[in-house]
Amino acid sequence: MDSRRLLRTSAIAVATAGLLISGCSSGSSSTSATASAQSVAKTDPADAPTAEDLAPYTGQKLSWRACGVPKFECATMKAPLDYAKPAGPSIKLAVARVKATGPGKRIGSLLVNPGGPGGSAVGYLQSYAGLGYPAPVRARYDMVAVDPRGVARSEPVECLTGQQMDAYTQVDQTPDDAAERAALAKAFKDFASGCETKSGKLLPHVSTVEAARDMDILRAVLGDQKLYYVGASYGTFLGATYAELYPSRVGRLVLDGAMDPSLSSLDMNRDQTAGFETAFTSFAADCVKQKECPLGTESVEDASDRLRKFFKSADAKAIPTGQSRRLGESLATTGVIAAMYDQAAWPELRTALTHAKNGDGAGLLALADSYYERDAGGKYANLMFANAAVNCLDLPPSFTGPDAVAAALPSFEQASPVFGEGFAWAALNCTYWPTKATGTEHRIEAKGAAPILVVGTTRDPATPYKWAQSLAAQLSSGTLLTYEGDGHTAYGRGSDCIDTAINTYLLDGTPPTKGKRCS
Repeated sequence: MDSRRLLRTSAIAVATAGLLISGCSSGSSSTSATASAQSVAKTDPADAPTAEDLAPYTGQKLSWRACGVPKFECATMKAPLDYAKPAGPSIKLAVARVKATGPGKRIGSLLVNPGGPGGSAVGYLQSYAGLGYPAPVRARYDMVAVDPRGVARSEPVECLTGQQMDAYTQVDQTPDDAAERAALAKAFKDFASGCETKSGKLLPHVSTVEAARDMDILRAVLGDQKLYYVGASYGTFLGATYAELYPSRVGRLVLDGAMDPSLSSLDMNRDQTAGFETAFTSFAADCVKQKECPLGTESVEDASDRLRKFFKSADAKAIPTGQSRRLGESLATTGVIAAMYDQAAWPELRTALTHAKNGDGAGLLALADSYYERDAGGKYANLMFANAAVNCLDLPPSFTGPDAVAAALPSFEQASPVFGEGFAWAALNCTYWPTKATGTEHRIEAKGAAPILVVGTTRDPATPYKWAQSLAAQLSSGTLLTYEGDGHTAYGRGSDCIDTAINTYLLDGTPPTKGKRCS
């Protein structure tokens, strides 16, 4: 069962067949209710640590070492576990870099984050950004990443064994009766209990605010006066939070596939539900033009109806996969959703659906496994654990219990006849979280910051375009760059127009003209 507010860049989606938002949502149930609470909230509390408090951390020297990938170096950085008690215990964070290649004068360090929350920034740097970002950018920046606290190599949150995760991902996410509702609620409770048992001391200290403070320590340790940063998907929220905390230290920030911090998560989840419906509509419109489309060749509406019927049949009788795990509705839905992140995955999805309808669910299971970062041996990365831990700390839960989900179902199903029911129930997970949320939805203005570039894709499933419009409008120095296309995020996805505009901004600080649109 997928948790629903997991956001990652499409560059990772290509490698992992896409990832999704996890559902730890905020309590307001309507946009109008949210609007009344949209006063600018200070992320930086009155008891924020002083420069003197943090001097032992900002003055540390990193010991760089070779780390497997040629030309890349790795180090371990320390940060306070609890920023309210900077003299207390510390946490160790994994950092990686590859130095600027030249030619040209070095600008500084460019931090990258692929999103999640829970995505490994170090892994992203070593597998993609440090090698595949445009050469002019890599020439003049040291490419740098830090795994956020609780993620991957940075004291990872742990919750369940691989066998337990296999069971968790197969729990029915569209319960048909009281017994199935109880089973779903129990699964969320057991997940939360596992996290508390294995990572209870860490859970109160993995918020986005704390991760942004960690980035500022890294900025200081690297010797940069300003932060240069590219954040994708959830990474846009991390970057915007940094700008809110430290507006005077903003250098050049690219926020690609933007989140809207002013939304309650209930509204956010509904928006994203509609976003995936939009993405599926694009996929279906392309599929029905193919001679062997597994969803028919009549119309988008017919394709949607056929997919719903397929999910229901998988719910009634799971499909063999050639493994001990069978493909039920939950894993089948996850596999389809995974392919919505990039149209490059559409042919694979067509093939997987064709095989599944013929009794072989292996293709959709592979898509679902890559989404969950499950390897062939049954071991899961900590992606889903960190994802829930961060989301459930950043915002209060959407729902008080199953009855509240049931009441909200009509609005989710209106947003997406295909995915709405599952998205609504997935948003129940933070209801049972053992650590109370420390954040709330609010506008981010970052007054005094240098120009910040916000990038939105018009048919983005995970971060709907209107979120980018909203964030760009909230930021006092925000500029919106629009990619008219499909998939999640825009940078490095084949649009010369987008890449040129972002490269120009990163290299000389000049944002694109107001209203610039690319395809």
